[in-house]
Amino acid sequence: MNTLFIEHKRIGQTVKTWLVIGLVMIFFQVVIGGITRLTGSGLSITKWEIVTGTLPPMNAQAWEEAFDLYKATPQYQKINEGMEMGSIFKIGTFKFIYFWEYLHRLWARTMGFVFLFPFIFFLLTKRFSRKLFRQLLTVFFLAAVVASFGWIMVASGLINRPWVNAYKLTMHLSLAFILYGYLLWTTLGTYFQNIKVIHNQLLRKWSIGLLALLAVQIVLGGIMSGMKAGLSYPTWPDMNGVFIPSIVFDPAEWTVDNFVDYDRNGFMPTFIQVLHRTTAYLLVISGLWFFFKARKAQITALFSRGINMWITMLVIQVVLGIFTVINSRGSIPVDWGVLHQGGALLLLTAMLFVNFLLRKRIS
Repeated sequence: MNTLFIEHKRIGQTVKTWLVIGLVMIFFQVVIGGITRLTGSGLSITKWEIVTGTLPPMNAQAWEEAFDLYKATPQYQKINEGMEMGSIFKIGTFKFIYFWEYLHRLWARTMGFVFLFPFIFFLLTKRFSRKLFRQLLTVFFLAAVVASFGWIMVASGLINRPWVNAYKLTMHLSLAFILYGYLLWTTLGTYFQNIKVIHNQLLRKWSIGLLALLAVQIVLGGIMSGMKAGLSYPTWPDMNGVFIPSIVFDPAEWTVDNFVDYDRNGFMPTFIQVLHRTTAYLLVISGLWFFFKARKAQITALFSRGINMWITMLVIQVVLGIFTVINSRGSIPVDWGVLHQGGALLLLTAMLFVNFLLRKRIS
C-alpha cells in the first residue's frame, strides 16, 4: 500500500542523527540564553524582527540607531546610563551585550532551519512513522510557544522596569526545558525500540516522583535566577549566619504585593532561596535512596549506566549550585551560573532516561 509513513521500527539512522542534532542545539540554546541573562544582554535588542532581524547592524549609522533604541529603555536609564558603544569583545559595552542577545536569537533561527527543511525532506521521502510525525508536530508547536514567550519575557523589561520579569523568565526557561525533554523522550523512543523494560513498580514510582521534584527545583531555580536571589545570601550551608532568615516567619511579609513586586522587598528573594535550598536537600536525599535501591535490584547494563549518570550529575549539580551561591557577591558569576543551568539540563536528561527505561510499556 502506498503510504506517506513507514513502520516505527524502520526509522533510519539519518533521521535518528537529525533528532540528536536537534537536542544538542536546544542544549546550547539554553546555555547561550543563560549567558545572555547573566550578562544583562537580553534587553539590548528592543524589536522582535523574525526576518529582518537576521542580520546585525551593518554600518556605524545602523549601530547608532540600535543604540538609541536601547537608550530609551529603563535598563539603560536606570542601570547602564553612560554605557559606551565599545566592541563585542569588551565586557560592559553595548556591542558586547548586543552580541549575546543577537547570538541567542540567531541560534534560535538556525534551529528553525535545521528542524524545518530536513523535516520536509524526510516527510516527502517517507522516512517518518505516523507516531514520530505526530511527535514532531508537537515539537514544532512547543518551539513556537517557547519563542513567543521569549519575546513576552523581553517585552516585560522594556517598560518601567530595568529587568525582565522573573516569573515570565521562568516560564520561558521552563518551556525550553519541556521542549528539550519532549524531544529527548521522542529520540529515546526512536533509538531504543526493542529494549527490555524494567518491571519494578517501586523504582518506577520513585523515578516519577524524582522527575516531578526535579521539575519543581528547575522552576524554583528559574525564579531565583530572575530575582537574582543569590545576591542576598552568598553563603553556605547557612544564609548569612542563620539557616532560615526570620523574614520568612514574619506574617506581615506574606502579602500579594511582596509576591508581585518582588524586587521592592527582601522577602521573595529570601523565600525563594529557602525553597530552592530545601528542595535541593530533598532531591539529594531521595536521589541517593533511589540510586542505592536501584543498585540492589535486578537491572540491565543500560539501566545501570542510566542510574550512574543520574547520581554523577546529581553530585556535580549540587557542587555547582554551592559554588554559584558562594560566588554571588555583588553579581551573579556568569561561569558558575551557566554551568549550573547546563547541569540542570543534563540532570534532567539522566532522570528522563531512567524514567524511559522504567516505563510501563515500550513506546
